[in-house]
Amino acid sequence: MPRSLFLAAAIFFSLLTSSRGQFDFAQGLDGAKDSATATLSSEVSLIAPGKPFTVAFQLAIPPEWHAYYVNTGGVEKSPALTWTLPEGFTAGPIQWPVPEVKDGVLGKSFAYEGTQIFLVEISPPAGLEMDEAVKLSAKATWQICDKQSCVDEKADLTLDLKAADAPSVDPEKTALFTKARAALPKVSAAWTLAVGSAADSVKIRMTPGKGAAENLDAAGLQFIPADKFVKTSSDGGSVAKDGNDWVVTLKRATEDALGDKITPGKTLSGILSAKSPLDVTLGANAILLSDAAVTTPPPPPPAPLSIGALLPILGGMLLGGLILNLMPCVFPVIGLKIMGFVQQSGEDSKKIMLHGLMFTLGVLASFWALSGVLFAARAAALAKSGSADSIGWGYQLQNPWVVLGLMLMMFILALNMYGVFEIGASATSVGGKLQSKNGLSGTFFSGVLATLVATPCSAPFLGVAIGTAIGLPAVQFFLAFTAMGIGLSMPYLVLSIFPKLIHLLPRPGAWMESFKQAMAFFLFATAGYLLWVYTGQIGLENMLGPIFGLSAIAIGAWILGRWNLPYREKSVRFIAMGLALLFAVGGFWITKPPEKSKLVWEPWSAERVTELTEAGTPVYVDFTAQWCATCQFNKKRAYTPEIIQLMKDKGIVALKGDKTNPDPAIEEKLRELGRTAIPVNVLYVPGKEPIVTPELLTPDYLKELFSKEIPAKE
Repeated sequence: MPRSLFLAAAIFFSLLTSSRGQFDFAQGLDGAKDSATATLSSEVSLIAPGKPFTVAFQLAIPPEWHAYYVNTGGVEKSPALTWTLPEGFTAGPIQWPVPEVKDGVLGKSFAYEGTQIFLVEISPPAGLEMDEAVKLSAKATWQICDKQSCVDEKADLTLDLKAADAPSVDPEKTALFTKARAALPKVSAAWTLAVGSAADSVKIRMTPGKGAAENLDAAGLQFIPADKFVKTSSDGGSVAKDGNDWVVTLKRATEDALGDKITPGKTLSGILSAKSPLDVTLGANAILLSDAAVTTPPPPPPAPLSIGALLPILGGMLLGGLILNLMPCVFPVIGLKIMGFVQQSGEDSKKIMLHGLMFTLGVLASFWALSGVLFAARAAALAKSGSADSIGWGYQLQNPWVVLGLMLMMFILALNMYGVFEIGASATSVGGKLQSKNGLSGTFFSGVLATLVATPCSAPFLGVAIGTAIGLPAVQFFLAFTAMGIGLSMPYLVLSIFPKLIHLLPRPGAWMESFKQAMAFFLFATAGYLLWVYTGQIGLENMLGPIFGLSAIAIGAWILGRWNLPYREKSVRFIAMGLALLFAVGGFWITKPPEKSKLVWEPWSAERVTELTEAGTPVYVDFTAQWCATCQFNKKRAYTPEIIQLMKDKGIVALKGDKTNPDPAIEEKLRELGRTAIPVNVLYVPGKEPIVTPELLTPDYLKELFSKEIPAKE
C-alpha cells in the first residue's frame, strides 16, 4: 500500500475516534465491554518517612482491544499518570512490562492486551509525621485501539494511606505485585551489552557471561525500542551471531509515521526479548537496556582522491566561484570594484596589477579562514557523532551574531552608497575608509568583503561540489576551496594582468554616481535577505526590534550626512556626531539577538481556561497580535525574570490568544470582557471573577497583582 494511503487511513481513524469522543473509564462506547477499567493499589498499607514504596496502576483492557508501550511505534498514545502528591512526595517513572510486537497500519506497534500492571515507585519525605493521613491522587490517561479505531480514556484515581514508624506490606496485594514484577524486563548480569552507532543504524553487541543462555533462538530475538529514533529489529534490522556474541542491528528512523522529523538520541533504551531464555534468572525472557550511551567509533580518515577524480571537483569549485560574481549578494561589490579599475585606468600598469593581486589575496585569505573554521567544525562533528552531515559551507551563518553583523554591514554600506552619508572626502567604492583611500589595504578589504557577502549565495550553485569537498583530506580540502576563491577573484585578476582590457570599459563620468546609487539597491536587497534569515533565528515575535533598530541606525546615518559636513560649524558637527552615535548604538542594542524568554505560552482556548480553573489552577491570558505595537512593548518590558519566576511559584499557566489573523472566538471573548481592542490581559483565579489588567503593563503592577490575588501554595 502506498505511503499516502497509510496516512489517509491514519487520518480517517483519527477522525473516527474524534467523532466517538473521549470517555471516562467507567463510561465506555457501547457499554462496559468496550472500555478499559483502571485501579490504583499500594503494596504497603502503612508508609514510613523516607522509605520508598511501590504502587500499581492496573489497566484491564477489554477483549479485542489493546493499549500501548511507552514507544507506541506509531501515532498512538501510551498510558500516562499525572500525579497530585502531598508536599515532599515524588513519583518515579512508569515501569513498563514487555509488550507484544504487532503489525499496525503504519508499521510495527508495541502493544498490551488483557490486564496489565504498571508499577511506579513513590518516595515520601524524611520529615513525614507519624499517623499523618496521606492522599495520593493521579489522573490516568490512556488509549485503547481495536482493528478499526482508537479511543482516548481517562480516570481519576486516589489512594488513602497512613504514616507510621515502619512500612507495613499489605498481604492481600502480594500476589499482584509479584505478578507485576515477573512481567518486567530486568538488567541482566549474565550478558554484557555494548551499543555502537553508524550513520544509518545502531548496533547492540551481546557478549555472554557466566550463567548466560548458550542457545538462543535468533528468529525470536528482537529489540523493542523505548525511543523513536530507531526501529525494532524486526523492522528492517537483523540479528546475527558473531563468534560467541550476538549482534542486533537496528535501522535508524528519520521521521515518524506522519512524516515529522525525529531527532537522533544520544542514549538508547528498550527491551531485548526472546522466545528462548536470555538468562536463566529471567522468567519473562527479556533484558532491560536502560539509557545506554550510543557510542560512535572514530571514523577512518578520508582517503585522498586520484588526480582524475579531483580535477572535476576543482573545476566545479573554480566555475562556481566565477558564477558567484553574478549573484545579487556579490554584484554590488563587483560593480564598484570595476568602477575602481575605471578610475585607475590612467595609472601605471604595474600598480593596477598589484591591486588585482591584492584583491585576489583578500579573497583567498578569507576563503582560507572560512574553510579553516569549516574544517575544524567537520573534525568536531566527526569526533562527536561520526557524521559531518550537519556541517556545510555557510556554517557560520547559523550564528545569529554573524548574520546580524553581515546585515548591519550591508545596510550601512547601502546607505553610504545611496548618498545618505559620506565616509571621508569621497565614497565612490564599498568598504568605507579602507577603500576610499584607493590603496592596497582598501583593495585587500574589498576581497574580504566580496567573500563574506558571497557566502549566503553559494549553496544553490555549489551544493554538490562543496558536499564532495567536505569529505576530502586536509590538503585536497583546502585546495578545493582555494580554487573557489580564485574563481571569485578571476575577473579582477584578468583585468589587472591585462590592463589594456580596462580601456574597453566606460570612461569615468557623471554616470558613476547613478551607477553607485543603483548598486545600493542590491545591497538593500541583501540586507533584507539577511534580515529574513535573522528573523528565523530569533523568532518572528522578536522581529520588531530589528525593524526599529535598523530605522534608528538609518536616522543616525542621515544626521551624520546632513550635519557632519566640512562647511558646518564645529559645534554643529560635534552634536551631529553625538546624535548619530546615540542612534547607532541604540539601534544596535535593540537589534541584537534577544535572550530567550523562559515564559512558556500555551495556545488560548475557552475550553482550556475552564479546564485549568476547574482544576484549581490560576490562568493568565494575553490577547495579542504581531501587528500590535503596544502588545510587543508589554512583552519586552513587563515579563522580567522575576515576574516569570513569580508566575512559576504561583503555579500560573500562561495562555496566548493570537489575534494576528481573524479569530471569531477571540473576538467573542473580547466582547464578553467589555473590550474591543488589544492588548487585553486577563487573570483568572479559581473562585473569583476575571481580572482585566490595564493596557500598559509594568513588572511592579504584575508583581502586586499576582501576589495579592493568588494565595501562596500550601
